[in-house]
Amino acid sequence: MKKIPTLFERIYENHKVVGITDKVTPGMEWVLQGEGVATLKIDGSCCAIIDGVFYKRYDAKNGKKPPCNAIPCCEPDIVTGHHPHWVPVDYENPADKWFYNAYFNTTWRVDGTYEAVGPHFQGNPYKLKDDILIPHGTKTLKVERTFEGIKEYLAQHNIEGIVFWKDGEPKCKIKRSDFGFSWPVEGATYDI
Repeated sequence: MKKIPTLFERIYENHKVVGITDKVTPGMEWVLQGEGVATLKIDGSCCAIIDGVFYKRYDAKNGKKPPCNAIPCCEPDIVTGHHPHWVPVDYENPADKWFYNAYFNTTWRVDGTYEAVGPHFQGNPYKLKDDILIPHGTKTLKVERTFEGIKEYLAQHNIEGIVFWKDGEPKCKIKRSDFGFSWPVEGATYDI
């Protein structure tokens, strides 16, 4: 899964996001036209099952060389220098322990992309007892497709963000943090 653009154009200073505009990122106008599907963005660690092999995402940042068995997900980002890859989860490597725990705790493992979530991923914002895999794009959302409508939705819902899918693929995203809203929301409960 390649990195996907943010729905609205971001403001950068020294390669760091400092704000967002109400201008739609070129090519993503279809979102505000009501096309595609809005889905829940899950806060975890991206992974995939490809041809029955379990992978985790590896980001070769700023020219860092990826492992020799890495599969590039897309071309490097010209602004940030990020270059995401898939690398096989190594069941013998202690550093991959929590990925394979999530994998084995999930009974319906099929080819696709997932978020690994739970006590060992991203601070466990969902307060889960076990690490698991959650498939991308499965929880749809009903969101007003305007800048203000999306901002309002994110202000009122305790979610990390929204991913918009079209033609069976995730095409762009928008996060609470893009609008300056905190994540995770302190004291909130979540339904993932």
